[in-house]
Amino acid sequence: MTDTDVVRVRPRRIRLMCWPLAGALVVLFTLIGIGLRGPTGEGDATFQRGDQWAMIGLGVLGALGVLLFTRPRVEADARGVRVRNVVGSYDLPWDVVRSVRFDRGSAWASLELLNDDQISVLALQAVDKELAVAGVRRLRALLAAHQSAQPADGASATRR
Repeated sequence: MTDTDVVRVRPRRIRLMCWPLAGALVVLFTLIGIGLRGPTGEGDATFQRGDQWAMIGLGVLGALGVLLFTRPRVEADARGVRVRNVVGSYDLPWDVVRSVRFDRGSAWASLELLNDDQISVLALQAVDKELAVAGVRRLRALLAAHQSAQPADGASATRR
């Protein structure tokens, strides 16, 4: 491993599903908004132009909510690992990572930290099969390279 090795992974299948779904939501709510005309069915109330725009706006908001699921990514190099999930991000040095786990039956990989916490890595999803396995292997290789370099550094650090 060299210092120029960088691992960058984004989930593939979820993006292939979310982008068309987001577009379909916008189209569907736009069609519903255009179709809002005439009386509401109760009393003298009628649908107004603002109601139509509100319906289209709901479609856009729904699409943005769906697109949040395309946000996950993981990036790692010799210095550490950066994980961005649907909500929240982590920037961790390799010193705090104990292992990279992708247990059988898990939906995604996780980082096990030295303080016994676990951080989900949603960018490495089981549905992406080979892409996820390759990403986990590359992360493990970077972690192993860092850990093998540690005893020499750790020994000099404890002598101070």
